[in-house]
Amino acid sequence: MPALKRRMIFISHAWQYNEHYYKLVGWFDKESNFLWRNCSVPSHDALPDNTKKGLEKGITKQIRPAQIIIILGGMYAAHSNWIDYEIQEAQRMEKLIIGIKPWDQRRVPRNVQNSSSIPMVSWNRENIIKAVRELV
Repeated sequence: MPALKRRMIFISHAWQYNEHYYKLVGWFDKESNFLWRNCSVPSHDALPDNTKKGLEKGITKQIRPAQIIIILGGMYAAHSNWIDYEIQEAQRMEKLIIGIKPWDQRRVPRNVQNSSSIPMVSWNRENIIKAVRELV
């Protein structure tokens, strides 16, 4: 049996709405034949330097090894300077981006729609994992 490919994934999310982040992490952790490394910055493991410059440097460092960036497209993403920064850094580094359309949400922020490397993926375990497997 060939060795599993390790996927390096950065999940962009707003800490105040992190239940979707943790759900996604759980899906990846429980998926069979899916080896991944979480390059994200979760609220329980914050960056040590919380100045603007320090956070920018830390986020860039976390994005750098990632092969793919997942942007959760809740409407809060339209008003988050940090999610904008993560999208800009991912694009600057030419990273693949998957935009996720939250379950039962009609509108998705334009910044998430425009940055996605593929058509938006609906909030569904199978769809998200399939998109990651196909891109990386």
